[in-house]
Amino acid sequence: MRIVFMGTPEFAVPTLRALAERHQVVLVVTQPDRPRDRGQRVKPSPVKEVAQELDIPVAQPERVATPEFVDQLKALDPDAIVVVAFGQKIPDEILQLGRYGCINVHGSLLPKYRGAAPIQWAILEGEKTTGVTIMQMDSGWDTGDVLYQREVFLAKDETGGSLHDKLAQLGAEALLEALDALVQGQITPQPQDDSQATLAPKLTKELGRIQWEKPAENLERLVRAMNPWPLAYCTHRGMSLRVWRAVAEAAEHEALPGTVLRVDPERGIGVACGEGILYLTAVQAPARKILTARDYINGYGITPGEVLGDG
Repeated sequence: MRIVFMGTPEFAVPTLRALAERHQVVLVVTQPDRPRDRGQRVKPSPVKEVAQELDIPVAQPERVATPEFVDQLKALDPDAIVVVAFGQKIPDEILQLGRYGCINVHGSLLPKYRGAAPIQWAILEGEKTTGVTIMQMDSGWDTGDVLYQREVFLAKDETGGSLHDKLAQLGAEALLEALDALVQGQITPQPQDDSQATLAPKLTKELGRIQWEKPAENLERLVRAMNPWPLAYCTHRGMSLRVWRAVAEAAEHEALPGTVLRVDPERGIGVACGEGILYLTAVQAPARKILTARDYINGYGITPGEVLGDG
């Protein structure tokens, strides 16, 4: 098949590589180079870097909805346009191009978790399973007909980062399977049940704020979902403290939420929650490296009775 690929972040890279091995990718469309990383240097997107490695032509329009760009795509006469975390709204003129239209790889089992951050919200909401959906795109946001789905179980210690990597690879595999089935006429598009839809809005730094009055189990999920970005955080002696890893314990106590109950170099820093105790096992002070609980206890002298703030 002649494919135009539209994608931008690391999540889209495995799908691009897989497509390039099996199909003719005639153009890669990605976002313009932007300032990235700590130094804010202007850098190409991960998808652009891989496209250049594979010697595939690249386009980086500020807006794909311009008549000039739509005409450019029409001239390529693609069989399908594959979209993975591209970052722009796709206009109807592009959605209708090609024999198979625009096909999207989405990191959830739609209609659950429509939106920009389905991976993290699946962890936040305590899902036992999630997966990827191969979807026929329409004019809505993640509302098109389902073509194919693959499911995966969440590990007990699943983080946003680990699940991202699992679903990126699973999405690549599922996309190739779906394209094969489409060509062979073996797929019947299934409309989504909008009554079952849930939303997965974009992540913000504020979302990572630890509110100690919540149950420890919920806060453990928050820590895992926000790792590696934007990270969960609280305050210690007025200093912002990022929490990379934590473990919940269903223990009773009568302490004020946020109170340090136990300081154990092996188990971590045990903090009272609305229900249960959250043991912080890996933390990071501003402009410092990530420390184990043992090293933080030794370096900062945290003691039982101190109260950690909400951030």
